[in-house]
Amino acid sequence: MKNNFQFSIFDFQKTERGFTLLLAALVASLVLSIGLAIVSIARKSVNLSSIGRDSQFAFYTADTASECALYWDIRYGRFPTTTPAAETEVTCDGETETLAVSGSDPVISTFEYEPNGRCAQVTVTKSTTNPRTLIRADGYSMDCAAIATNPRTLQRSVEIRY
Repeated sequence: MKNNFQFSIFDFQKTERGFTLLLAALVASLVLSIGLAIVSIARKSVNLSSIGRDSQFAFYTADTASECALYWDIRYGRFPTTTPAAETEVTCDGETETLAVSGSDPVISTFEYEPNGRCAQVTVTKSTTNPRTLIRADGYSMDCAAIATNPRTLQRSVEIRY
């Protein structure tokens, strides 16, 4: 009688080759997924840090613009309270900007300039009631031409009341 259930060591090695290939594919896919997760985390970190940097640029731009407006108001009284001023220009960081004046009470003066290539929009509101003066400076992380079209533009504002 012949036994049909006999295996040699060579038969066992032939069946193990498929298992080794499956194990190698599993390990490769695991390493690939871990690598993709690390790349995704690194990418998000880079985006977050660039947003933080752009936010600082926007804040410093707003701060620079508000200090310029404060200087021209305190030192030279350049922003009118009731009637348009004779002088309608201010110079900030070597850039001379023309004021746009509107209203009677309050009188609103606005100007825009680009310190270090980033946009700043300044509004100075003069009123006869307290607080008499409100300086609002909006700083952006982009130049003035790009703030309306670039979706990554960040805005920070500074207000001074006195």
